[in-house]
Amino acid sequence: MLKRINVNQLTLGMHLKEFCGSWMEHPFFRTGFVLRDPEDIAAILASSIKEVWIDCDKGVDVAVSAPSISEAQSQAQVEAQLQQTDDWQASTTPVSVAQEIARATRICMRSKQAVVAMFEDVRMGKVVEAGRASEVVEEIACSIFRNPEALISLARIKAADDYTYMHSVAVSALMVALARQLGFDEARTRSAGLAGLLHDLGKAVMPLNVLKKPGRLTDAEFAIIKNHSMAGRKLIPVSLGDDPLVLDACLHHHEKLDGSGYPDHLTGDQISLGARMCAVCDVYDAITSNRRYKTAWDPANSLRKMAEWSGHFDANIFHAFVKSVGIYPVGSLVRLSSARIGVVLGQTAKSLTTPLVKVFFDTRTNRRIPPKAVDLSNPQASETIEAREDPANWNFPDLVELWSGLPDTSW
Repeated sequence: MLKRINVNQLTLGMHLKEFCGSWMEHPFFRTGFVLRDPEDIAAILASSIKEVWIDCDKGVDVAVSAPSISEAQSQAQVEAQLQQTDDWQASTTPVSVAQEIARATRICMRSKQAVVAMFEDVRMGKVVEAGRASEVVEEIACSIFRNPEALISLARIKAADDYTYMHSVAVSALMVALARQLGFDEARTRSAGLAGLLHDLGKAVMPLNVLKKPGRLTDAEFAIIKNHSMAGRKLIPVSLGDDPLVLDACLHHHEKLDGSGYPDHLTGDQISLGARMCAVCDVYDAITSNRRYKTAWDPANSLRKMAEWSGHFDANIFHAFVKSVGIYPVGSLVRLSSARIGVVLGQTAKSLTTPLVKVFFDTRTNRRIPPKAVDLSNPQASETIEAREDPANWNFPDLVELWSGLPDTSW
């Protein structure tokens, strides 16, 4: 039975179903858990949240002397109210990039907070909560199901200092999208997302002076960092220990088909499907993200370069990956046959070569023009993509805002 109670009625053992209020008002990245730590109750009391929903069937009920606000309401009414206030319900109805972008932004922020918390737990010698990781993946997966381009593109925008955390979020999203492209069922798709989220968990026990070094690593430092995959494999929660996709992707996502990877120098089919998938997703996000020692590559150009790396990736998986993100991923800068420059807003159903593009600059006059969305797949469209453009060659400080509608703020 669900009950709505005042936060002052909270006690250890209660199953917290939902907060009454905006997700921004409370300090937790998830709901649906049992209160076992007094500090959690203290954090709730210190927040602006005044009421919460509890599930009495899954945890301790309120004391008889403290009647709940919702006792007179029917179960149907309670559920209806939760549905109205639950901004995180698992809707998977397909929507456009523009429709998903705001929700994907919130998911990125909350997911990053969750990853930071997991890394901090590991550094303090605590066991990672499997439920915590699964809840994060569920939110990521639902966003990808609604529209894969929104969250994937947003997760690519990250501050260098937060790279490790947002990289885990980005790889999780990319793994979910790739799994769908490969025809995985729902359970295996979520396993792929979990593998992406946890693949770099071992970096939590790497020396911070090496992990956060503002320059390229020495050979000795790189040898230390290479231990993160084996360390991460050991840190995977016991409750996830029966999922080989998660375990092997964590251990072997740096293996290469030609045997030049690590830690075990595996070749070809010796590398599991999950590890081969994670290798592609891991590298793509790494090279399209700003790092302390390098500037991000353009998404479309990154795919071209990855295609040239012989012996690195499984060709079939790489081709599926390209289909999942598009030849011209969201945010790619392109020059059209009309000599106008635009930024890719999203893919279209017709072809990977005819995305939706927002044009905003005319190279003939060397001037900005009023932004306008152009669907290159429209039979009436007279323009085609002539070339990729490197953003580094242009001074477009509002490029992110042009495709996302959001200020260029790294997480």
